[in-house]
Amino acid sequence: MFGIDSAINEGLKILNKFIPDKNERERAEAEYKTALLNIDAQQAIAQAEINKVEASSSNLFVAGWRPFSGWMCGIALGYHFILQPLLSFALAVASHPVVLPDFDMGTLYTLLMGMLGLGGYRTFEKTRK
Repeated sequence: MFGIDSAINEGLKILNKFIPDKNERERAEAEYKTALLNIDAQQAIAQAEINKVEASSSNLFVAGWRPFSGWMCGIALGYHFILQPLLSFALAVASHPVVLPDFDMGTLYTLLMGMLGLGGYRTFEKTRK
Protein backbone atom coordinates (compact mmCIF):
# COMPACT_ATOMS: atom_id res chain seq x y z
CA MET A 1 0.00 0.00 0.00
CA PHE A 2 2.92 2.33 0.60
CA GLY A 3 3.85 2.50 -3.11
CA ILE A 4 0.26 3.19 -4.11
CA ASP A 5 0.38 6.84 -3.00
CA SER A 6 3.27 7.68 -5.31
CA ALA A 7 1.63 5.78 -8.18
CA ILE A 8 -1.59 7.72 -7.64
CA ASN A 9 0.23 11.05 -7.60
CA GLU A 10 2.16 10.30 -10.80
CA GLY A 11 -0.98 9.09 -12.55
CA LEU A 12 -2.87 12.20 -11.50
CA LYS A 13 -0.16 14.42 -12.97
CA ILE A 14 -0.61 12.68 -16.31
CA LEU A 15 -4.42 12.97 -16.14
CA ASN A 16 -4.16 16.68 -15.40
CA LYS A 17 -2.12 17.22 -18.57
CA PHE A 18 -4.45 15.35 -20.94
CA ILE A 19 -7.94 16.09 -19.57
CA PRO A 20 -8.67 19.82 -19.60
CA ASP A 21 -12.32 19.60 -18.44
CA LYS A 22 -12.40 19.80 -14.63
CA ASN A 23 -15.47 17.54 -14.14
CA GLU A 24 -14.16 14.91 -16.53
CA ARG A 25 -10.72 15.05 -14.89
CA GLU A 26 -12.23 14.56 -11.39
CA ARG A 27 -14.23 11.55 -12.63
CA ALA A 28 -11.10 10.06 -14.24
CA GLU A 29 -9.09 10.70 -11.05
CA ALA A 30 -11.70 8.90 -8.96
CA GLU A 31 -11.72 5.91 -11.33
CA TYR A 32 -7.92 5.82 -11.37
CA LYS A 33 -7.65 5.88 -7.56
CA THR A 34 -10.31 3.18 -7.23
CA ALA A 35 -8.53 0.95 -9.73
CA LEU A 36 -5.18 1.25 -7.95
CA LEU A 37 -6.70 0.65 -4.53
CA ASN A 38 -8.52 -2.43 -5.87
CA ILE A 39 -5.20 -3.80 -7.15
CA ASP A 40 -3.67 -3.24 -3.71
CA ALA A 41 -6.61 -4.96 -2.01
CA GLN A 42 -6.34 -7.92 -4.39
CA GLN A 43 -2.64 -8.28 -3.55
CA ALA A 44 -3.42 -8.24 0.18
CA ILE A 45 -6.09 -10.92 -0.29
CA ALA A 46 -3.70 -13.08 -2.31
CA GLN A 47 -1.02 -12.75 0.39
CA ALA A 48 -3.56 -13.70 3.07
CA GLU A 49 -4.41 -16.85 1.09
CA ILE A 50 -0.72 -17.73 0.81
CA ASN A 51 -0.37 -17.23 4.56
CA LYS A 52 -3.34 -19.58 5.19
CA VAL A 53 -1.80 -22.28 3.00
CA GLU A 54 1.57 -21.93 4.75
CA ALA A 55 0.00 -22.05 8.19
CA SER A 56 -2.09 -25.13 7.41
CA SER A 57 0.86 -27.10 6.05
CA SER A 58 2.09 -30.06 8.09
CA ASN A 59 5.59 -29.61 6.68
CA LEU A 60 7.79 -28.00 9.35
CA PHE A 61 9.86 -26.16 6.72
CA VAL A 62 6.73 -24.48 5.31
CA ALA A 63 4.68 -23.76 8.43
CA GLY A 64 7.43 -23.58 11.01
CA TRP A 65 9.56 -20.65 9.91
CA ARG A 66 7.31 -17.91 11.30
CA PRO A 67 6.85 -19.44 14.75
CA PHE A 68 10.56 -20.28 14.84
CA SER A 69 11.47 -16.68 14.03
CA GLY A 70 9.05 -15.40 16.66
CA TRP A 71 10.40 -17.74 19.34
CA MET A 72 13.99 -16.86 18.49
CA CYS A 73 13.22 -13.14 18.78
CA GLY A 74 11.52 -13.77 22.13
CA ILE A 75 14.43 -15.84 23.41
CA ALA A 76 16.95 -13.22 22.27
CA LEU A 77 15.01 -10.43 23.97
CA GLY A 78 14.73 -12.49 27.16
CA TYR A 79 18.46 -13.20 27.11
CA HIS A 80 19.42 -9.59 26.44
CA PHE A 81 17.16 -7.92 28.99
CA ILE A 82 16.77 -10.56 31.71
CA LEU A 83 19.19 -13.48 31.58
CA GLN A 84 22.42 -11.70 30.60
CA PRO A 85 22.23 -8.97 33.30
CA LEU A 86 21.30 -11.52 35.99
CA LEU A 87 24.06 -13.91 34.96
CA SER A 88 26.62 -11.10 34.81
CA PHE A 89 25.60 -9.97 38.29
CA ALA A 90 25.62 -13.50 39.74
CA LEU A 91 29.03 -14.29 38.24
CA ALA A 92 30.49 -11.00 39.52
CA VAL A 93 29.15 -11.70 43.03
CA ALA A 94 30.67 -15.19 42.88
CA SER A 95 34.06 -13.62 41.94
CA HIS A 96 33.96 -15.11 38.44
CA PRO A 97 33.40 -12.06 36.26
CA VAL A 98 32.81 -13.24 32.73
CA VAL A 99 31.95 -11.09 29.75
CA LEU A 100 28.86 -12.71 28.29
CA PRO A 101 28.24 -12.47 24.56
CA ASP A 102 26.26 -9.53 23.36
CA PHE A 103 24.61 -9.03 20.00
CA ASP A 104 23.29 -6.23 17.82
CA MET A 105 19.87 -5.35 19.19
CA GLY A 106 19.18 -3.03 16.25
CA THR A 107 19.04 -6.00 13.91
CA LEU A 108 16.84 -7.92 16.31
CA TYR A 109 14.44 -5.00 16.67
CA THR A 110 14.24 -4.66 12.90
CA LEU A 111 13.28 -8.31 12.57
CA LEU A 112 10.87 -8.29 15.48
CA MET A 113 9.12 -5.07 14.47
CA GLY A 114 8.81 -6.36 10.92
CA MET A 115 7.25 -9.55 12.19
CA LEU A 116 4.84 -7.66 14.38
CA GLY A 117 3.98 -5.22 11.63
CA LEU A 118 4.79 -2.21 13.75
CA GLY A 119 7.46 -0.91 11.43
CA GLY A 120 5.03 -0.66 8.54
CA TYR A 121 2.32 0.78 10.75
CA ARG A 122 4.62 3.54 11.98
CA THR A 123 5.64 4.37 8.42
CA PHE A 124 1.98 4.55 7.49
CA GLU A 125 1.35 6.93 10.39
CA LYS A 126 4.23 9.17 9.34
CA THR A 127 3.01 9.40 5.74
CA ARG A 128 -0.49 10.32 6.91
CA LYS A 129 0.82 12.79 9.53
